[in-house]
Amino acid sequence: MTADSDSPPAGRLDRALASLRGLAVGDALGSQFFVPENYPLLKRRALPSGPWQWTDDTEMACSVVAVLAAHRRIDQDELARSFAEHHDFDRGYGPAVNRLLRLVREGGDWRELASALFKGQGSWGNGAAMRIAPLGAWYADDPEQATHQAEISAYPTHQHREAVAGAMAVAAAAALAAAPGGPPSAQSLLDGVVALVPRSAVGAGLRRARDMLDYGDATTVAAVLGCGRRTSAHDTVPFALWSAARALGDYEQAFWATAQVGGDVDTNCAIVGGVLAAGKAGAPPAEWAERTEALPGWLRAEGAE
Repeated sequence: MTADSDSPPAGRLDRALASLRGLAVGDALGSQFFVPENYPLLKRRALPSGPWQWTDDTEMACSVVAVLAAHRRIDQDELARSFAEHHDFDRGYGPAVNRLLRLVREGGDWRELASALFKGQGSWGNGAAMRIAPLGAWYADDPEQATHQAEISAYPTHQHREAVAGAMAVAAAAALAAAPGGPPSAQSLLDGVVALVPRSAVGAGLRRARDMLDYGDATTVAAVLGCGRRTSAHDTVPFALWSAARALGDYEQAFWATAQVGGDVDTNCAIVGGVLAAGKAGAPPAEWAERTEALPGWLRAEGAE
């Protein structure tokens, strides 16, 4: 069955939704640790009181899933429309994307707007990567198609090659984690991702991440790879996928190991949560899911839940 088929294989939407829920929990809980009063809780691996509100990471991921459910592939115009239509300024979007989505909503052409960002280089931020794990879960039977569709999905907001490579890497990781035969080993996961990502700083970071799989200290690894403090794809994706690969099947362990290094905590944990939850053994703890804000009603209305 091709990406353009009229009906998805059994379980494709279910996998994407499972990944989306894992992404939302990671995003929402991770965002709680930007609140100063919660810093001591993070050190103790203790949960803040709920409900936990998710951010732009989850809101944009919902659009990815909605477009896949409606079109069985990424339609860039529909994805840009959904991003713009459901854009909530208070969800923590970066200023460049805030402006872009407002202008798209007012009738602007996303192609011109996205390509003009940052003096015509396009954004190399981690926004295309943070939202894409559910697409990887959707294409668990075809990781190469996952990377192709992830590339297409990045362009409405992020056109720099590093942002595109970051999205491709996360989608590949989620596809491999959700593979029908069960999740691979940490080494096999990163080997598979490296093989599917084009030459880039993201790819170089992933190769370093693969070489550091035997490191037990996430803080040391984050110091080498970055952990999103610059909010760029190449400063975020390698560490997030290192953390995911090290704890496939153990959402709780993966979350705490990721969150405790700091940096762009909600995005790092959204990526890790989406990748882990793509696999059957990687769902977040039920208590965590219950404390997380429900997915938006419009997702259900558009037939994606």
